[in-house]
Amino acid sequence: MIKSIASRLAAELNVREAQVLATVELIDEGATVPFIARYRKEVTGGLDDTQLRLLDERLVYLRELDARRDTILKSIAEQDKLSPELQAAILGADNKTLLEDLYLPYKPKRRTRAQIAREAGLEPLADSLLADPTQVPEAAAAAYISVDKGVADAKAALDGARAILIERFAEDAALLGVLRDKLWQEGELTGSVVAGKEAEGAKFSDYFAHREPIRSTPSHRALALLRGRNEGILTLSLKYQPDETPITERSAYELLIARHFAVADQGRAADKWLLDGVRLCWRAKIFLSFELELLGRLKDAADAEAIKVFAGNLHDLLLAAPAGARATMGLDPGIRTGVKVAVVDATGKLLDTATVYPHEPRRDWNGALSTLAALAVRHQVDLIAIGNGTASRETDKLAEELTRALPQLAMTRVVVSEAGASVYSASELAAREFPALDVSLRGAVSIARRLQDPLAELVKIDPKSIGVGQYQHDVNQSQLAKSLDAVVEDCVNAVGVDVNMASVPLLTRISGLNATLAANIVAYRDANGAFKSRKALLKVPRLGEKTFEQAAGFLRIRGGDNPLDASSVHPEAYPVVEKIVSRTGRAVSELISDAGAIKALRPSDYTDERFGLPTVMDILKELEKPGRDPRPEFKTATFQDGIEDIKHLLPGMVLEGCVTNVTNFGAFVDIGVHQDGLVHISALSNKFVDDPRTVVKAGDVVQVKVMEVDVARKRIALTMRMSDELGAQRSSAPTGRSDAPRGGKGKAVEKAPANNAMAEALARLKR
Repeated sequence: MIKSIASRLAAELNVREAQVLATVELIDEGATVPFIARYRKEVTGGLDDTQLRLLDERLVYLRELDARRDTILKSIAEQDKLSPELQAAILGADNKTLLEDLYLPYKPKRRTRAQIAREAGLEPLADSLLADPTQVPEAAAAAYISVDKGVADAKAALDGARAILIERFAEDAALLGVLRDKLWQEGELTGSVVAGKEAEGAKFSDYFAHREPIRSTPSHRALALLRGRNEGILTLSLKYQPDETPITERSAYELLIARHFAVADQGRAADKWLLDGVRLCWRAKIFLSFELELLGRLKDAADAEAIKVFAGNLHDLLLAAPAGARATMGLDPGIRTGVKVAVVDATGKLLDTATVYPHEPRRDWNGALSTLAALAVRHQVDLIAIGNGTASRETDKLAEELTRALPQLAMTRVVVSEAGASVYSASELAAREFPALDVSLRGAVSIARRLQDPLAELVKIDPKSIGVGQYQHDVNQSQLAKSLDAVVEDCVNAVGVDVNMASVPLLTRISGLNATLAANIVAYRDANGAFKSRKALLKVPRLGEKTFEQAAGFLRIRGGDNPLDASSVHPEAYPVVEKIVSRTGRAVSELISDAGAIKALRPSDYTDERFGLPTVMDILKELEKPGRDPRPEFKTATFQDGIEDIKHLLPGMVLEGCVTNVTNFGAFVDIGVHQDGLVHISALSNKFVDDPRTVVKAGDVVQVKVMEVDVARKRIALTMRMSDELGAQRSSAPTGRSDAPRGGKGKAVEKAPANNAMAEALARLKR
């Protein structure tokens, strides 16, 4: 079946079948997507990581489809009911829904009313009335009365015959396909409040009388409606015709069923009986099944979209600009419990900790400054990372005063997201890393390190706790985990890691490695000292040639025996560099970073049967800028002095902020008031924006204008279009939720829906 799968994948991805076959072979051999994308371009014809991820996902689906197809064919054949026509239809089914529709009449099932009726010999009666509606049903049924068979009278005979027809109507694959598509295109999703739940479910008030086409219901709204149902606040249903339709009027769906089986109201004796069977079939069987199925389809589509948004935000956050190897002081703000302080060196090693109490109730401002100043001077602190939780702006003021008091250190203070810091603090990993350190102080260490290198620190936290998703607890958790794990893997391998400094969690994400191998690498490093070469990795227990092939190109060894070990050039391709060295007469160390010399080389001069033009061009690019980091340059937002609380905001203010989260309907921006504001998708640009992530990404520093402020409900509407006039009508945004609000330490917080763009947006409510 692999040939058929390859051809289908090639058509879906718009690539050649040979590319698919080659890629599938690599995947089956255990190659990872990052490895294939980076080091097997000649084999795959240059498929990128996005194409490869989709191919891998669809490969699993199509293989499952083929396995299910084989099972169904075997089952029907065993029943001796597999006709050539049915076999052709099953072999041609290109999705699981159609396959199951075709199998439905033959699928083993518990005894139904129709089966009982067949056993009582009533199928000929059903066939006769369907073929000749001129018969009087009661008269035709009289011949089938049999007390011994459980058919006591004509009514019982007719009920049994109708059950047979209903089942037959409801198991016609071609008809089901038409009806399902029509209902998806025309059906309306309705939401209504459960009686007596109005006050309890106030946050769902926008959906107490809701109605919209199911096919166009956006992801965030679908998930909000489904959550309302799951919490017992809303009832959801699917409408297929206007509410005012008379109950006696036959729906378009009933007419389609009737037409398919040549049933019509022509005044014949059995017409009404047959049409009543059609109505029962639609209303009591097919529609009820479709309603559940299409709500499930809506949920699946909503999940996929929400997961896509989450994955995109996570990607941007993980690849945010690192501040770099600089001594950093991490401040985890708190009021009554104090501000937790941790100082780490340029490598992230913990140097010192403290707890200061500048805020209520102690208000020891000067004592806090004295302690922080002593730490800063002792460890020559260069950066101050301030968590963005409760008391963040107050603590930022403390840090600002500290920087003014120590101008010789030229410290830079930065407010960073602390989402997930508390999760890390209480984790087994943190306990192993800092067994003697108080849990609350571990969070300050995480905050400091995530400023130095967001990727290296955030990989230690479950991606779902990082707080850049919509309705993340409502979506399919296995799919979410798989998607986020793929994002983390791609990001870590895109950057690469220093094998002599990387933590176990970071190494675990490297292509070909797992937690055991990562732990073995760190243990070997601890026991034997820093690795001097990539080849030395082969001495690590259980790290064999295949694993080395997958991982080596993403592991960096700086200051080692071979300069190439600090680059992304794979060891298997070192012969290409040796050929360059031989022809140019220059050592590797001389060639590296000499852009002029490298640009003068002709890539085609160094290709051979194994290493084609794409690989040689990648090698030359890497030699020009070895170990280049794909992440952007580090820069920070400057919050305006005196604007520290939502109460300080006034419409018309122009402020600088940092994008914290991007959704389908806009972007959330931290402007330093403990409450992110929303830039609705309509206010991101003067041009039409279909996807907000084409304009902004998590971590971007942007300039925004305050449009509306609702202090009572903690909602801020912003615009990135400086020409927007205050009070102008804006398009509405949907209700939603962000699962890691500012100040919430990664905990989920609901957003109450409302009617305008600001009120309906995802507001970050501070606990």
